[in-house]
Amino acid sequence: MRVLDQISWIAVGYAVLVALLAGWSAYRWRQRPPWLESMAWMLEALLALRALTGLAVVASGERPDSVSTHVGYLVASVCIVPLALRSVQDDHEVWSLGVIGIAAATVAVISVRIVMTL
Repeated sequence: MRVLDQISWIAVGYAVLVALLAGWSAYRWRQRPPWLESMAWMLEALLALRALTGLAVVASGERPDSVSTHVGYLVASVCIVPLALRSVQDDHEVWSLGVIGIAAATVAVISVRIVMTL
């Protein structure tokens, strides 16, 4: 298994964890706990690492079936979480948990697609 695949599967697992915790927080507390935002930023750091690794793999000569799709997935996955966190920066109500949960689920799906395209 390649390093990029390993990082992608770790990102899938962590993104699913963040999405589940966002759902649990919505059910349990009806407010966004401060640690959930920290977990989302840790997910973003993992996604940035994966994007750099993915670009290094493409630059080293290993070409996926569709380079533009693969690079598009890498760029999109890095952009989703900061946009979601920025949109709910000052609101800690239950809907902000939905935004974070959906962003994390979206990143999980994109991570699976990255593994499939390489």
